[in-house]
Amino acid sequence: MVFNMIFDSTLETLYMVLFSTIFSLIIGFPIGILLVITKDGNIWEKSKLNQILEFIINTLRSFPFIILMICLFPLSRIIVGTTIGVNAAIVPLSISAAPFVARIVEGALNEIDKGLIEASSSMGANNLTIIFKVMIPETLPHLIHGITVTIISLIGYSAMAGTIGAGGLGDLAIRFGYQRFKVDIMIYAVIVIIILVQLIQSLGNYLVYRAKKNR
Repeated sequence: MVFNMIFDSTLETLYMVLFSTIFSLIIGFPIGILLVITKDGNIWEKSKLNQILEFIINTLRSFPFIILMICLFPLSRIIVGTTIGVNAAIVPLSISAAPFVARIVEGALNEIDKGLIEASSSMGANNLTIIFKVMIPETLPHLIHGITVTIISLIGYSAMAGTIGAGGLGDLAIRFGYQRFKVDIMIYAVIVIIILVQLIQSLGNYLVYRAKKNR
């Protein structure tokens, strides 16, 4: 009985984290690139656009996750038809992680030697070529590390989302562990979360090592 509950909740957490990671990357990755290339002195100077993106990202990052999730209940209802469950939780998880992804991408790309970009531009490379053939490959280890941190953060967010009925290990720990005074279930849920974090961090470290080795 307990094993089945832990197993099902783990699958729900993995489901939420997987799709939240995918959608947050789809949203945040392009924004992070735009934050870099639209700065003054970069390959596509657009100061107004840069200021707007900065404002949006700073605003979203200032919201505590629980408050943001409640604020996004109407959007979750529009997209998935409900505000409860793992599918509903994916919406706020993705939106809350997207600014984090954008900042990670921005930080990684800002580390690139400007001379490398100027050399590529002088050889006739267009902006897209510079982005996808120079900037991203050059910072791939940093990006992989950042994505790993994002996934681990989303595991924590998904556990918090369980406090308001999102499902997963957080929901199991709150509803069946804390509220029903079953400490063993809370401990099992925490242990599984720790194992997930350790596995993901180890995988991320390995991928970073491989990316550095293949450069």
